[in-house]
Amino acid sequence: MATRSLLGRVPRRLAGSGFMVVLMAVGLVALACSSSKPAAQAPTASTAPTTPTAAPAASEVKVGVLHSLTGTMAISEIPVRDATLLAIEEINAAGGVMGKKIVFVQEDGNSEPSIFAQKAQKLIQQDKVVTVFGGWTSASRKAMLPVFESNKHLLWYPIQFEGNECSPNIMYSGAQPNQQILPALDWGFQQGYKNYFLIGSDYVFPRTANLILKKHIEDRGGTVVGEDYVPLGHQDFASVINKIKAAKPQAVYNTINGDSNVAFFKQLATAGVTVKDLPIVSFSIAEQEAKAMGAQLMAGSFAAWNYFETVKSPENTKFVEAFKRRFGAHQVLDDPMVHGYVDVYLWKAAVEKAGTFDPVAVAKSARGVEIMTPMGKVKIDSNNSVYQTVYVGKLRPDGQFEVLWDSGSPVKPEPYDPKVFPGKTCSWS
Repeated sequence: MATRSLLGRVPRRLAGSGFMVVLMAVGLVALACSSSKPAAQAPTASTAPTTPTAAPAASEVKVGVLHSLTGTMAISEIPVRDATLLAIEEINAAGGVMGKKIVFVQEDGNSEPSIFAQKAQKLIQQDKVVTVFGGWTSASRKAMLPVFESNKHLLWYPIQFEGNECSPNIMYSGAQPNQQILPALDWGFQQGYKNYFLIGSDYVFPRTANLILKKHIEDRGGTVVGEDYVPLGHQDFASVINKIKAAKPQAVYNTINGDSNVAFFKQLATAGVTVKDLPIVSFSIAEQEAKAMGAQLMAGSFAAWNYFETVKSPENTKFVEAFKRRFGAHQVLDDPMVHGYVDVYLWKAAVEKAGTFDPVAVAKSARGVEIMTPMGKVKIDSNNSVYQTVYVGKLRPDGQFEVLWDSGSPVKPEPYDPKVFPGKTCSWS
């Protein structure tokens, strides 16, 4: 999918090149030291998780954790990494998986798809992990896909994305388009929005997501009055903002990813365009980004996700308390983080159902697995994607989201939008 945050210790979407220099330097130190906490206010060296280097004992099983610890996507991916490690710690404390302690091997994708592919190959062939958790951008996922398929291995991908893909070697726990962008469009039309401007980062997720949005907007009698894309890491939005002002949309649907969102919202405000005057619905901005950017800057804007920290349930209360106890009371939780956390528990359930750690057997047994999670009940469909509830929220000044709408029950995932990709199915399912 999409891209986003820095678990915390440093705000996810940070403004300013100076911050990014610091962020990259911290990430490089983390990689060199094989430590997992490269951010400000991180746990001390004695408590921060480290990457094991020795071969696992007979009572251990190795998994890979592959996220960007450096580069433009580190601000989004480090928080997901941390949530993944929390799940591993919890499972180990409860006795592990089939009596084995989980040992993780951490690698840095460096915000570069080619590096993700190289590190995935290393984790599988050199480190001999039994599965891998990670990835954020669709470009990174697509770079890793042939690695997992050729090695008959298994990736757990936690981020919402554009669909139009099925692989027996990837479990897609993030939202499909019918579980995020299209429910947000339903909500938009309910608000009376008919004219839309689409802005996104220039890679596969935003372009495919907007292809789907355009078809559905037109079919519902709406109009796309403008569409523009910027490179990942882009910082100058003057021309884009001029196009938005000239087009006079009723709403902007935003698929910008990574730290570029900081510049986008700040420059909108400087240009006199506020979210009170122009509704903006974002698909890669959640609580972490709001914290990084300053909630006052974005308060009143909207987002669609399958989880908000404000979701009320015993499972979510337990998750939020555990995360803040582990990483600090100042932390905030969001959708990609909870998916990274839930993926580990789904893998555990699939392993125990299969009775083996073999990746192919685990992938087959995962289909139909159903568990209660902080985001509610989730179930893995035969297409390797997850049934999940959809929420639309409005950002409050305190950085949390007020839930305005929800789907009422988990939505069945549709990897191929029938209007845009008619007749396409997951043939292997």
